Amino acid sequence: MQANDQEYWQSIQKGDKTAFEKVFRSYYQVLCNYAFPLMKDKDEAEEVVQNMFFNVWQKKENLQINTSIKSYLYRVVHNDCLNKIKHGKVRTLYAEDYKNSMNGGFDNGDKVLHAKELNKKINEAIDELPQQCGLVFKMSRFEGLKYNEIADELKISVKTVENHMGKALKILREKLKEYLPMLIWLFILNKN
Repeated sequence: MQANDQEYWQSIQKGDKTAFEKVFRSYYQVLCNYAFPLMKDKDEAEEVVQNMFFNVWQKKENLQINTSIKSYLYRVVHNDCLNKIKHGKVRTLYAEDYKNSMNGGFDNGDKVLHAKELNKKINEAIDELPQQCGLVFKMSRFEGLKYNEIADELKISVKTVENHMGKALKILREKLKEYLPMLIWLFILNKN
């Protein structure tokens, strides 16, 4: 890491908004330009870059940057773009699979009844989760909060949030294993 980068990063870690703003102004547009060909959408590219800067500021005390700030920011934007693309493809595949399994939608009473029963079983399974586990799960899946946001709100560590989510998903997979394809599709819709 260059001396100048080290000074900026140390200032940012101490909460220096001016240093952060200088880095933001220096790299925001070039990172958006870098993300655009990957995302193929200007708004999506900007969203990825904005989220990255937000997360860097939120996690500044705990981040260790061992390369130049520029290299670090490009790597994070690149990885975030790939993750967003991958998530979008998974969402599309599950939606298509569900549509195919439902033969075009909920056109008859049996399918509507089946969906209502599934929804009831899902809600029952979520309500049976241990209290903290269920709360973390609902905050993540239904409120759309990220793990670090949940950790901040509940005053617990991100690792604890990850553990609760892992436990919740394991319990729900076991209780709802016969409904898993439909369950995944419903969670994807709830994230939108």
